Amino acid sequence: MLPFTDTHCHLDFERYDNDREETLQRAWKAGLVHLINPGIDPPTSKAAIELAQRFPGKISAAVGIHPNYGQDITEEQIHELRALASAAQVVAIGEIGLDYYRPYTAHDQQQKLFRWQLALAAELNLPVIIHNRDASQDLLPILAEWQAGLALGNHPLASRPGVLHSYSDDLETAQKGMAMNFMIGIGGPVTFTNAPDRKAVVRDLPLDRLLLETDAPFLTPHPHRGKRNEPAYIPLIAEEIARLHDTSPKAVAEITYQNAHQLFQWKE
Repeated sequence: MLPFTDTHCHLDFERYDNDREETLQRAWKAGLVHLINPGIDPPTSKAAIELAQRFPGKISAAVGIHPNYGQDITEEQIHELRALASAAQVVAIGEIGLDYYRPYTAHDQQQKLFRWQLALAAELNLPVIIHNRDASQDLLPILAEWQAGLALGNHPLASRPGVLHSYSDDLETAQKGMAMNFMIGIGGPVTFTNAPDRKAVVRDLPLDRLLLETDAPFLTPHPHRGKRNEPAYIPLIAEEIARLHDTSPKAVAEITYQNAHQLFQWKE
């Protein structure tokens, strides 16, 4: 079996309540050796930790507040997130970032919350899982400022700050992220038959900077597009990346495993 990783899936979501165990069994059978389950608010962050506690060495958690859930965040919830981040199963702060596509949270509030969580990540020496939707013009300068501070202080995160999750932007933006030492998360859309631009970007990205992810239950790869996503579909993503790079799925699995473990440093 190839050492596949899914560095971003939301198996705590209610869409798995009826078959979560079966979903995980399909993942293990497909060759998945490690999953990372990020939270999107304090309750889901807690659920992610609880899921990881049930599968030590096979599932890790990330804790964070997604920008679309930041409009009513209280000081009490921020303190709760800090406490959750100290759990042994937590390997990252995420899913955090900016989302200008949906109007749920004011842009200034998103940026305030994002900066606070970046500071928390630096304080706790945890890499970040970055959500970015239609917000590169504000997100990149915030990340650059944060990364410059890490580098100035010789912080351990300067060399492994995090991942640009579910990457959908252009090559130039990816290159700016990689210049700040960020990994690039590649998911199901790279398999879509109507996504030549995305395929072209992934073809030009170096394999040693890529992570595999599903973002399950969303962004299901071809040929299952339109159905609920799950980690067992990771090999489909790896196969398309291998095709684009003229290499083997085995090489993609092994390189992305090493990338993921170097970034998140979970205990095996």
